[in-house]
Amino acid sequence: MNQLQSVLQDGLLGTGHIEHAAIVRRKDNSLRASSVGFLLDSEELSVLVKMFRDPAALRSEGFSLCCTGLDYECLRADKDSIYGMCEEMKQGVIITKTLTLVIIGTFTSEMHPSISIETVETFTDYFRDKGR
Repeated sequence: MNQLQSVLQDGLLGTGHIEHAAIVRRKDNSLRASSVGFLLDSEELSVLVKMFRDPAALRSEGFSLCCTGLDYECLRADKDSIYGMCEEMKQGVIITKTLTLVIIGTFTSEMHPSISIETVETFTDYFRDKGR
């Protein structure tokens, strides 16, 4: 297990507040770590990295993710964070950005959205503080 995989497991998945998660390197849209069964193809990795370019469009149009198979209403989109909620399934996604990484975390209807968001944002701050 590589270091990022261990950090992902301990810092996100091990909390019990995130169902699936992944870390993507922005420079080359490469998957650096992910939870078991959370499959992201190269096209989706590229889309995730580019989502931060037009937050206004995300807020008005929402977005879809192939890796979850869900359409999301965008609850927040700015230069650093995107929050989406699928009302039909009561599931959500948090996507955050650092200098070099994009971090994705999903949560289920049994999880508290505010705690899931705080978990991903705190995890992201760890990398921001390290200049990554």
